[in-house]
Amino acid sequence: MTDAPRREWSASDLVEDRARALELTPVSRETLDRLDRFVEFLLPWTQRTNLIARSTIPSIWTRHIADSLQLLPLAPNAKLWVDLGSGAGFPGLVIACALADQKGAAVHLVESIGKKAAFLREAASHIGVPAFVHAVRIEDFVKNFRQRPDVVTARALAPLDQLLGLAAPLLREGRRGLFLKGQDVGAELTTASKCWKIESELVPSKTSADSRIVVVHSVRRRSQGM
Repeated sequence: MTDAPRREWSASDLVEDRARALELTPVSRETLDRLDRFVEFLLPWTQRTNLIARSTIPSIWTRHIADSLQLLPLAPNAKLWVDLGSGAGFPGLVIACALADQKGAAVHLVESIGKKAAFLREAASHIGVPAFVHAVRIEDFVKNFRQRPDVVTARALAPLDQLLGLAAPLLREGRRGLFLKGQDVGAELTTASKCWKIESELVPSKTSADSRIVVVHSVRRRSQGM
């Protein structure tokens, strides 16, 4: 018989972290209720499946929830969102929690790993949010998606040059990309600029002094002869 895994967090940890997160990214009472249900649903899954690192559970509200919510003010009128590599639902499912009361809002979650896609489907149904899960490769989703998203998001998915290669077909005609990046974002931008012409800005993260949000206003591939 093996010992049960040791819990490295307590209920008080979550309460304190939740309060810090709400100071950083305030939300309505209705949104908070949905986020509470999301966290309650996620934690048991995390004990069985590697959805998020267990070491981040005590800071789940600031590190994952608030980190996702901070994208909303960067696209205040956006209703149709596409989240690439949604994983445990960050940022896509969190955004769906915030937009659930807006008529016509929809968040498309793209996740090719079956167990994660199954979690996303069950979580979206449990919470009751306008999130639609696509259990396919990102390349296949992009090729077959016929709608025009207002925003494309990704978090910890791929280096920026590769990420732009995946997202570029969705970022035409003024669509916005919001990509959460860590301390190496400067080097990633330099590398990406060798292959892509990018109009972008860096927005400081509210949840990490070392992190930035890359706001992509337009992107197109450079000619190979340049």
